[in-house]
This record gives sequence, structure tokens and C-alpha cells, in this order.
Amino acid sequence: MMLTELFQRGEFVVTAEVGPPKGYHIEHLLHEAETYLKGHVHAVNVTDNQSSVMRLGSLATCKALKDKGLNPIFQMTCRDRNRIGLQSDILSAALFGIDNLLCLTGDHTTLGDNPQAKPVFDLDSVSLLHMLKKLESGEDMAGNPLEGEPPKFAKGAVVSPCSDSVDVQLAKMEAKVRAGAEYFQTQAVYEPEKFIKFMEKAKQFGVPVQLGIVIPKNVGMVKYMNANVAGISVPDSMIAELQADKEKTKAGITGVEISARLIKECKPYCQGVHIMALGWESKIPDILAKAGL
Repeated sequence: MMLTELFQRGEFVVTAEVGPPKGYHIEHLLHEAETYLKGHVHAVNVTDNQSSVMRLGSLATCKALKDKGLNPIFQMTCRDRNRIGLQSDILSAALFGIDNLLCLTGDHTTLGDNPQAKPVFDLDSVSLLHMLKKLESGEDMAGNPLEGEPPKFAKGAVVSPCSDSVDVQLAKMEAKVRAGAEYFQTQAVYEPEKFIKFMEKAKQFGVPVQLGIVIPKNVGMVKYMNANVAGISVPDSMIAELQADKEKTKAGITGVEISARLIKECKPYCQGVHIMALGWESKIPDILAKAGL
């Protein structure tokens, strides 16, 4: 089911994220998804060579999840394919009945495990959204007609509401809306007050936004994000909370409590939540229960 249909019905849309393995054996991923995500979330994002690390393809993993009865979101980055490859994969997704897409520009190849790879970046996330609208009109990007009924997708994009450059993020969001974005998922939020202020300004675009949550596993993780991930700032009070009881943090209890609290605080200002568990998919049902979802 398209996420746009859920938003239109007024549902608070819950999604989660999984990363394909570095190999083609996905029994463990499918087991985790069936056990901890199915019946708990509306859809599951599948990352596309996340952080420029070569992995099993997002499209193939989406198909495997769909075959197991889950609703996949096909993440697409512009780093690894030109416009021909991107359009071909989009049509392949339509063939498989995968109708939720999330459009990203993608991290540079120098950040990944194959730094010698040549980045493509024929398009960026905005032009990728434009291309999707073109395909939905029945033509490819060059204006050549498609055969048969054109595809239709729920077209998503990303935004960083806690970035120091709020006006820049709002301008990017507006450009993506004009290009065809129908919903947004945010970068991880740890500062509800910043998120709320951003959403007060972003509501002018009239597009649903899902709060992004990365479960804080430990102090080392959040300090790394503070130092290396743009648009994320974990406050000192939250770091102290993770430090207070090391056994509780190690068991994941503190991370679950923080995540649920963030969702509760931000829920009145957004239309859904997107949880990036980074291997802690088993914690998602507890987070949702504590958040009252």
C-alpha cells in the first residue's frame, strides 16, 4: 500500500529501516522483519548501499520483503546509477508491485568501503523526483513514451530539521515539494524543541513529515554522531542519561525509553515516525508500545 494513502486517511504512519547484508543470504533479515516489524509498522525502508558500502541491492531486498507480506519502501540514491539505470530500476519496482520510493542523492563513494569507485551523480534527489513525475506521466526523462499504463508511486524525500541551517533545509524541502515529493522522513532528531520550531515553519508546504529516530545505543555512538553526522546534535543531558546506568544502557532499556519519549514529545507536530534501529529491530515493538502507538 502507498504511504500517501495512509497519510490521506489521517493515520500516524510508522515505518522502520533495514540494511541489506554484504552478501546474498538474507534469511536473518527476513526473520527479523517478520518477527519484529510485520504487524508493528506500516512499511519498511530498504537502504541503497548505505554509507557508500557495497551491499545486496535495495530492489531485490524489497521484493523479498514483499514476498513475505511486508510493505517495502525502495530507497534510491543517485550515486551509483545514471538516469538510464535509475529509470530502469524504477520500472522494475513497478513490475514487482513496489510503489513506495524514497529519493536521496547519496553519500560520496570516498566515505565507503570502495573509495576508488567512480561516483555517478547524474541526477540529485530533486531531479530524481522530477524524473519520477515524468515516468508517471507516461514518458521517460528524454520524452520517449512508455508502453502501457504508466507507473504510480508514493514519492518520498528527506530533510534535516535540527540542522543549524534551518532556512537552507526549508529551501531544500520546498524544492523537493515542487519537484513532486509527497512525504518526508527526517534525519535523526534528539532535540524536540528544534524539531517543533522547524515543523511550525514546514507546515506551510502541506506535506506529511515523519519524525526520524535513531535508537541511541550507547555513549560512544551518540558522541560519534555529534562529531561526524551533519544535522544531528545529541544534547549533554541525553548523553548523561546513557551514562547513568551502564547495564541499563547495554541492555537497550535506556535507548528504548529515550526513543519513546522523543516520539511522544514530537507526535503532535508530525504525521508519522521513521525508526532507524541499526540492528536493534527487536527493540521496535517496545518503543512503539511505550510511545503509545
